[in-house]
Amino acid sequence: MLPLTETDQQTLLRMAREALVGYLNFAEIPKVPEPGEALRQHCGAFVTLRKGKNLRGCIGVTEAHKPLYITVRECAVWAALQDPRFPPVRKREVSDLNLEISVLSPLAEIAPEDIEVGRHGLVISQGAQRGLLLPQVATQWNWDREQFLQETCRKAGLPPDAWRRGATIQAFTAQVFAETDPAPATIPAA
Repeated sequence: MLPLTETDQQTLLRMAREALVGYLNFAEIPKVPEPGEALRQHCGAFVTLRKGKNLRGCIGVTEAHKPLYITVRECAVWAALQDPRFPPVRKREVSDLNLEISVLSPLAEIAPEDIEVGRHGLVISQGAQRGLLLPQVATQWNWDREQFLQETCRKAGLPPDAWRRGATIQAFTAQVFAETDPAPATIPAA
């Protein structure tokens, strides 16, 4: 994962919002010109949607098989329409949403004692069950390392101590950035 410049970050945020608006308007993600090299790298990413301080959707992929800019655009739409925790975003909500993007490093197995809260995101898996929490989640909730491990197990649908009993623990880092002033809605009233 290359560190993205401020310009790259703003470009990705704009592309994510335009994809969301375009999909809600026309039921397809609009085509865009291919961006610079940094945004064409293949890496995982998550898009988080917030309405005020409340989560409104969050979806991503840990390992991208597409260029970053395509992954982010697709995840913006999926976060709005396919996060099973929330009803689909409606056109009139778009101007109230703030987008946050997390660009992920590759996953790597990690020992519990090496986890740094606020630096690492976690993936815990056992059998077919798998849970992921982004690095910023632990700091937002003021969790310590053990709470972070337990909550990631819960997210996977596992007992909170599964990390002590054979579950696989993987970590990643993320470059996280968000809109500072969300763009106004550009969708015509329905």
